[in-house]
Amino acid sequence: MAADYNDMELMICVASRFLEDGKLVAVGTGAPCAAAMLAQRRHAPNLMVLFEAGGFAPILPSMPISVGDSRTTHKALLATSMDDIMSMCQRGMVDYTFLGGAQIDPFGNLNSTLIGTPEHPKVMLPGSGGANDLASLCWHTMVITPQDKRRFVEHLDFLTTPGYLTGNGAREAAGLPAETGPYKIITNLAVLGFDEDTRRMRVEQLHPGVRLEDVRANTGFDLLVSDALTKTVPPTEQELSELRTHVDPYRYIIGR
Repeated sequence: MAADYNDMELMICVASRFLEDGKLVAVGTGAPCAAAMLAQRRHAPNLMVLFEAGGFAPILPSMPISVGDSRTTHKALLATSMDDIMSMCQRGMVDYTFLGGAQIDPFGNLNSTLIGTPEHPKVMLPGSGGANDLASLCWHTMVITPQDKRRFVEHLDFLTTPGYLTGNGAREAAGLPAETGPYKIITNLAVLGFDEDTRRMRVEQLHPGVRLEDVRANTGFDLLVSDALTKTVPPTEQELSELRTHVDPYRYIIGR
């Protein structure tokens, strides 16, 4: 087992392990794309990657810098359109998506629109893009993010992207597909999932050297704890070698 890795490498390696062979995952750039590429090279060679600009199942020669980068259609099954990608999500074809945001609440709802109030915003953020569509229509939503109280908040300043909204059954009541929603939140401290009964966030794995108290101290709301709480397996030498040598050799994502 390897001990020499940084937080970003840890999060990417852990996220990649949740991606299964033969599944479809919609990603953007950055850490989610790195996780998908690493999964393809390690244990899921038939994982198909989708980019919202239209790239479907490319063989990525190197890390793309945007969802419209020409590399997202390199040797792809399809070089199509955003309409087709979103239609695939609407038809229930896409198993996983990765999203991010400035804030996340106990039910996995995300804010990527503004900090403050709509009338008096302190900071304006990029907004939804395709995030609302992807979280509404893909089966499982995952997030890779550092964990601190500014991000993990009891109440969002703005609801950009739906998680479980207000709890169990709320997504379905709002007209979203049944059995979809947030799946795993991978942070620098832990892996967080969601309780089946309440749909509130819970701690499922603690990363090496992290205590439950550390996770709670960096969260702005009360966390549930899984009865099957486990320790995260650290990144292996093989995972780190693939990540550093083939996935992100210039260290754009994992840092120098």
